[in-house]
Amino acid sequence: MAGMSPLFRRTGRDPQDRLVTLVRKPGCHLCDDAQIVVEKVCAELGVPWEQKDITQDPRLHDQYWEQIPVVLVDGEQHTFWRVNEDRLRKALT
Repeated sequence: MAGMSPLFRRTGRDPQDRLVTLVRKPGCHLCDDAQIVVEKVCAELGVPWEQKDITQDPRLHDQYWEQIPVVLVDGEQHTFWRVNEDRLRKALT
């Protein structure tokens, strides 16, 4: 493992192979705050991200309507309501 980046050694995955998903709804100020953090951290690390609107997806609505915004990392729930920048960065590295 000598010579490999710390990111590869720790996760076995390149940043561009990760995915952050922000589950949100329109008009949600906490969602807007979460998006700012997700955009910043993902841009710094080169990790792609997407957003999904719970008003457009009944399954997501049923699963997360009390918790939005919700952040998923590689499809697994990472956090909800408030996104901690350092914690998200650590989860991705």
